[in-house]
Amino acid sequence: MALDAGTLAQLTEAVSKFVDERLIPLEDQVATEDKIPETVIAEMAELGLFGLTIPAEYGGLGLNTEEECRIVMELGRAAPAFRSVIGTNNGIGSQGLVLHGTNAQRGYYLPKLASGEITGSFALTEPDAGSDSAAISLRAIADGDDFLLSGTKRYITNATRAQLFTVFARTNPEERGSRGISAILVDASTPGISLGSPNKKMGQQGAHVCDVIFEECRVPQQNIVGGIERLNKGFATAMQTLDRGRIHLAALAVGCAKRLVQMSLDYATEREQFGRRIAEFQLLQGMLADSQTECYAAESMVLDAARRRDQGEDVNMLASCCKLYTSEMVGRVADRAVQIHGGAGYMEEYAVTRFYRDVRLFRIYEGTSEIQRGIIARRMIRNVER
Repeated sequence: MALDAGTLAQLTEAVSKFVDERLIPLEDQVATEDKIPETVIAEMAELGLFGLTIPAEYGGLGLNTEEECRIVMELGRAAPAFRSVIGTNNGIGSQGLVLHGTNAQRGYYLPKLASGEITGSFALTEPDAGSDSAAISLRAIADGDDFLLSGTKRYITNATRAQLFTVFARTNPEERGSRGISAILVDASTPGISLGSPNKKMGQQGAHVCDVIFEECRVPQQNIVGGIERLNKGFATAMQTLDRGRIHLAALAVGCAKRLVQMSLDYATEREQFGRRIAEFQLLQGMLADSQTECYAAESMVLDAARRRDQGEDVNMLASCCKLYTSEMVGRVADRAVQIHGGAGYMEEYAVTRFYRDVRLFRIYEGTSEIQRGIIARRMIRNVER
C-alpha cells in the first residue's frame, strides 16, 4: 500500500525530527552503556516504527518498498544500533510471515510485531553455516505432531530481547543443501532454549547478538511458516525475505553515508590550517566531492530498485547490486570522513570514529559482498543462457 504524498511527508518529517532530537543526542550514551534506553524503544513503538512494512490490516503502516527506504534513510543518520531495534520486526523477523504465513499465524503474530509488543528474530546462521546457508545442520526431528529441535544458531540479532524466533532447521535429514529445510516459528520461552553470552562486537554497541542453543526443544509441526504444506520449503522463504531485507540495508547504508558526508563537511568548513579553512584545499574538496557523488548514486540506485520491486519486478539481482554497492560505498565514505577529520577522526569523542566501525558490518551481514557478487554474476549468466 502506497501512502499519499502528504502522509508520507508527515511521517518522514516526524522520523527526521525524532532522529535529530532524540537519537543522535543519545549516541554517546548508547555506545558507552551498550544499551538503548527502554524509553526510546517505547517512543519508537509510538511512532509506528516496529510496523513500517507490516500490512495495515495487521496494525502496521504497510509501507511499500520505496516508502520504507525513505524512512530507513532517515533512521540511518543516527547510529545503526537504533535501527537494529526495529529492523528485524520490519524485515527478516516478519516478512516470512507476510509472504508465506497461514492466516492464523499472521493474525496472531503480525499485530504483536507491528506494535512492538514482541520482537522477532531470524535464526539462520550457524557455527558452520554462514555464507553457505544451505549447510544448515540444526535438526528438527519429527516426534508425533511435534518437532524436537537440536543445534545452535550463531550471531542472532536481537536474540536477547526476542519473544519469537523464526528458526531454519533441517526437517529432512536425507536431503542435502537447500532442500529439506523448513522455517519454524518458535516462542522464545519454549523449554529447551538457552542463550549464549552476548558477543562483544567491533561496533554497533546497543545492538546485541548471541548464540541461541536448542536442546530437544519441542515445537508443534503446525508452527512451520505457512503450515505443513511448506514443509522443507524454508530455504525459499529465507531467500525471498532477504531480497527486501537487502534493499532495506542498502537504504540504511545510504542514511549513514549522508550523516558521514554532513559531518565531514561541517568539520572541513570549521577547521582551519595554514590560515584557511581546510575545505578550501583541493585535495580535501576531492574527498568531499567523491563522497557526495557516491552517496547520490547509491540513493538513486536504491530508490530505483525499490520502485521496481513495488511494480512487481523480480529484483533478486538488483537487491544484491544495491547491497553490494552501498555497503562498499559507505565504507569508503567513512574512511574519507576519518581522513578529513585528521587526528581528531581517530578520537572517540568524534562520531566518525564510531561510524567507521559501525558500517564495517554492512559488508558482512545478510550476505557478504562476495556472496552478492556471486548472485549478480549467476543471474547475468542465466539471463544470457535463456
